[in-house]
Amino acid sequence: MKRYLETGNFAITQGAIIAGCRGFFGYPITPATEIAEAMSRLLPQVGGYYVQTEDETAAMHLAVGAALGGMKTMTATSGPGYILYADPYGWAIGCEIPLVVLNSQRVGPVSGITGAPGQGEFYLTRYPTQGGNFETIVLAPNSAQEAFFLTVEAFYLSERFRTPVTILADQLITDGWEDISIPETDEEKEAMGLRFAERKVHPGPEFYPPTDEIDLPPVVLGHNTGALCSDWTPTEEGYDIETVEAQHKHAYRLIYKIRNHMDLISRYETLFLDDDPEIIAVSFGTPSRVVKTAVKKAREKGVKVGMVRPITLWPFPDDLFNKKAIYLSVELNYDGQLVREVQRAAPCDSEVHFFGKCGELPTVAELHDLFDKLLKGEPLKRQGWETEAW
Repeated sequence: MKRYLETGNFAITQGAIIAGCRGFFGYPITPATEIAEAMSRLLPQVGGYYVQTEDETAAMHLAVGAALGGMKTMTATSGPGYILYADPYGWAIGCEIPLVVLNSQRVGPVSGITGAPGQGEFYLTRYPTQGGNFETIVLAPNSAQEAFFLTVEAFYLSERFRTPVTILADQLITDGWEDISIPETDEEKEAMGLRFAERKVHPGPEFYPPTDEIDLPPVVLGHNTGALCSDWTPTEEGYDIETVEAQHKHAYRLIYKIRNHMDLISRYETLFLDDDPEIIAVSFGTPSRVVKTAVKKAREKGVKVGMVRPITLWPFPDDLFNKKAIYLSVELNYDGQLVREVQRAAPCDSEVHFFGKCGELPTVAELHDLFDKLLKGEPLKRQGWETEAW
């Protein structure tokens, strides 16, 4: 195992190459630019290709096209670029093309603040394209080391499910410097729990089976497959068709190949949930590290608080929210996004509250003050809001 003091961007690059990524297509954007810079140096050393495109739309189209040709590919961006991925992202979902997309969130809306962390694309990663009738897989690391692990995992899941997978990080994860361990042998990779799936070629002709089956090789153009690929509703052989029956079959597959295999996708971290918590703090990404510290210290003082950190954001892990409690969603945004899913998933007689900041992390002291107010039944107030909207 080799250790580095490096950034999350470095860790993500290493994870992608170890997972077999041999094509990176991107456009520079803070805070993900260093991924493109590292890929431009490292991919040629392993027989791969780096292409800097004229914009983000072109980057995603090229990543999809290279993946359709049989290559493991990746692209990386931030929120302003991720929204430009919408059209080719839909093509990849509908045509079941595996690739990995990294989104490092910063403060929004629009271009916002380039050098500060945000969490404004929670729902955008669930609905990254038009039309609906699909599910997405989204993974959210809270450290550089976990970003390495989840990058490898994203390539694994993309191959097994024939779909693009988004890694939803934030600026503190991609730009922050941390101690990172990178495995160098197969034994070390196995000890770390890394999972790998090689790219295979579907022999055809039935490229779009109307079932929830996974582990089918993806559509690949060339290789004498005679494959067809279109962003229209396909027949099972890949021809364009406009019938409700065909659309129903295709949509069923895009939704239930993911929903019916949650056991292979779902990752999460919990704390003190088996000790009858009165408050359950919920967060993902970098804020969850502060939340975890606050929960541990509160427990030392006898406060009955627990924690839920969804690592798989989509499909949303509803089963984690089965206890009646006071829920507090802690997020790096002001509008509240994760909290809406907590409201939906938590038992109907539970309280759900929200605390958000932008560009800076909450403090342990702030969270302890919130715990105290919630246990006393006092309204949550903060500068800029008289009361919360939840």
